[in-house]
Formats: sequence, structure tokens, C-alpha cells
Amino acid sequence: MHTIFQYQEYVSEYLESECKMKEPRNLYEPIHYILGLGGKRIRPVLTLMTAEIFETDYKKALPAALAVEVFHNFSLVHDDIMDDAPLRRGQTTVHEKWDLNTGILSGDAMLILAYQYFESYQPKIFRKLAKLFSKTALQVCEGQQWDVDFEVRDDVTIPEYLKMIEYKTAVLVAAAMKMGAIIAQSSKDNAKLIYDFGLNLGLAFQLQDDYLDAFGDPETFGKQVGGDIIENKKTYLYLKAMEFSTPEQAAELKKWFTEPAADIEAKVAAVKEIFNVSGGSQATQDAIQEFTFKAFDTLDKMNLDTAKKEVLRTFGENLMGRIA
Repeated sequence: MHTIFQYQEYVSEYLESECKMKEPRNLYEPIHYILGLGGKRIRPVLTLMTAEIFETDYKKALPAALAVEVFHNFSLVHDDIMDDAPLRRGQTTVHEKWDLNTGILSGDAMLILAYQYFESYQPKIFRKLAKLFSKTALQVCEGQQWDVDFEVRDDVTIPEYLKMIEYKTAVLVAAAMKMGAIIAQSSKDNAKLIYDFGLNLGLAFQLQDDYLDAFGDPETFGKQVGGDIIENKKTYLYLKAMEFSTPEQAAELKKWFTEPAADIEAKVAAVKEIFNVSGGSQATQDAIQEFTFKAFDTLDKMNLDTAKKEVLRTFGENLMGRIA
């Protein structure tokens, strides 16, 4: 087994070797740009790690890992267009650096490129990878649509929100891991269990992101703390706070999320206070722990030696360690 840092290096090196600049330059340059912005590359790392967990050389999983990374970045390019976002990973977004049409077309090309990376596999493996990838890609689109729909709804339920983040975020984490299992030709049971591990860890990770957006350390979180509050996003924190609040607290919270705020800092502080006193923040931390433990429960069912299970457990613990 290798370290997370080593897997990240392998993904970056393979990405550099495979993604060559071609003509027309205005189509491919934005692709190189967004892929070059880096990030933690957690999803492709999981594909490589899972292949090795199931006794297969990580190099065999590199094309699938790159497909996952290219698809993930494709979704970010189009998400940024939909959100009219000016920055991505601290840099100008593709549609702002070039233009809207270029962002759309380059994003489309990335989706096609992602599929092409599976072509290096034998037909039996290719079919399984392509089937999983198609299902996952459609789920991500469905999750994004629900996210958009929820922005104008006042009646979003907790189960609906969890389904949205499952599709928008967690299924790609789960699929990235299952691809490693498919390439390693592991048993169906292990492939399903590793998918469930990734799905629950992905849910925990997204809920943790919701929590850290409000209560994280600006120095370590890497994003603007309070951004979801400023944008009036009805996250798990908000929904749980509304569920547990007194009528007076609920009315105040709803007012902050519907009326323009003259003082943004005051809004963020007031909303965070309601999140805390209502019990919404504690309920969110409890849910993060619940989904993390669900992920770990799948490890006991896998046909793996103890050392490999500990690798997965340690990875999960390190990933979720940001909550402390």
C-alpha cells in the first residue's frame, strides 16, 4: 500500500502525461486550466487505494481514476456556471476567465473525455465500469437539479436533503471506490460493501462540510466561513435548527434567510447562535458521526484481512478528522 500523498502524486503525474494540449486550443486550454487547479483529488485516490486494497497494482486503476477526476471537474465547471461563481479553488472560474459558451463546451468535452479513459480496459471490465459511471453521472445531475430546486422551496425535508447530497456528492465517492474493486475483479459482495463504505463516508463528509462552513477555522477550512449562511442555503444545519427551534427562534431564522441583511457579519453571528442554542449544530455533528460509523460497520462484513480494513478505517478517520 502507498500513502495518500503518493497516490495524489501518481494521479497528478498520470494526468499530466495523458492530457495533452490539442487544437482547437480554446476548447482544450480551459480543460487543462481547471484540471491544473489541483485540489485534494480524493476521488481518484480512492480508486487507486481500493484497487490495492483488493490486491491489484494501482497502475491498472489509473485510467478509471482519471475518468473520475475529469468527470468531477466537468461537474464543477458547469456548477460554477449555474451558480455564477467567480472563483474556484481561489482562482478565476472557467466561464469567467474565458466566456459562458466556452465553459459549456469545454465542460461537455470533459464528460466525453472521461468516458474515453475507460476504453483501455478489457470488454468485461469496461462494461461494468461504463454501466456504473453512467448511473453515477446521471445521479449527480439529479442531485444538482434537486439542489437548484431547493433554493426556492420552504418545505425541504431532512430525507429530501440527504437524498440530494447523496446524489450530488456521495455517489461519486462510492463509485470511485467500487471502480477500484471492479478493476481488481473482487467479489460482488466486497464491491457492494466498498460502495456502501464510500457512500456513507461521502454523506458524512458533505454534512461535515455544511457544519464547517459555519463553524470551521478559516485558516484550515479553505473556504469563506459562513458562506452558506450568506447565500441563504438551507443546509442540514438550517433544517435541523428549524426543526428544533422555538417558534420565536424559527421566525428569526426564517427572517434572516428571506430578508436582505444590512450587516452580513451580524447575520452570520445571529444565525450561528440559533444553530447552537436550538440544537441544530449538535444534531449535525451527531449525523456526521452516525454516517461515519455506518461506513466503518461495512468493514466488518468485508472479506479482507485486518490490516487492509485498518487502512480504510484510518483513511476515514483522517478524512473526518476536520471536525475536531
